[in-house]
Amino acid sequence: MITLDFVYWYAVMNVSLTPELEQLVHLKVQTGRYTSASEVVREALRLMEERDQVQALHKDALRRKIAVGMASLRAGKGVDGEAFFAEMDAELAELEQREPV
Repeated sequence: MITLDFVYWYAVMNVSLTPELEQLVHLKVQTGRYTSASEVVREALRLMEERDQVQALHKDALRRKIAVGMASLRAGKGVDGEAFFAEMDAELAELEQREPV
């Protein structure tokens, strides 16, 4: 097991990794792209933060779409779900018949 020591202006942090993650860190350093295990972990954390931000944006966009849909339903502009999916199935069947095999 590898233990990483991170020294910041305010503290040292020890992180224990599984053997699989330890091997991954070593492989990343061996590629030459990273100079140390700490650099690999910092990059991983930056990427994780970026992913979390993107997911939050997607969730916000989805919530807005749901709110628009709910407002549309309350305004009486809803569509019967069964009829909608029946129409979609018919359109897909038509497209499948047109596609060359």
